[in-house]
Amino acid sequence: MIKLNDKTFTCPIDVSLHFINGKWKILILAHLHRFEKKSFSEIRDNLPGVSEKMLTQQLKQLEGDGLIEKIELSLKPYRVEYTLTDLGKSFAPMYEFLSQWGIQYLKENDIDYLKDQELYK
Repeated sequence: MIKLNDKTFTCPIDVSLHFINGKWKILILAHLHRFEKKSFSEIRDNLPGVSEKMLTQQLKQLEGDGLIEKIELSLKPYRVEYTLTDLGKSFAPMYEFLSQWGIQYLKENDIDYLKDQELYK
């Protein structure tokens, strides 16, 4: 067993999954990897089905874990951008692997994933 920050993990994979658990975190990180920086609304618009409450919670957790940085652009109107930290960028091989695996799977099943690429702004 591995003890880290008052939590117990079974193995190094368990530690890694702690940072990206849940449906939205890995997608948020992958979008920031691809686009470098995004506003809250841009992230929300690229994640159909996520509620604002859930997105806010996931962004706070990612920021607390040191994977993303929140940059305040203005107070009135309140505008922020999110970007990956060096720690968040270190997950890049995983984002690339998951993307390539998904593309290969879609191709093998004759699914045209390119027609929906305009969703990712």
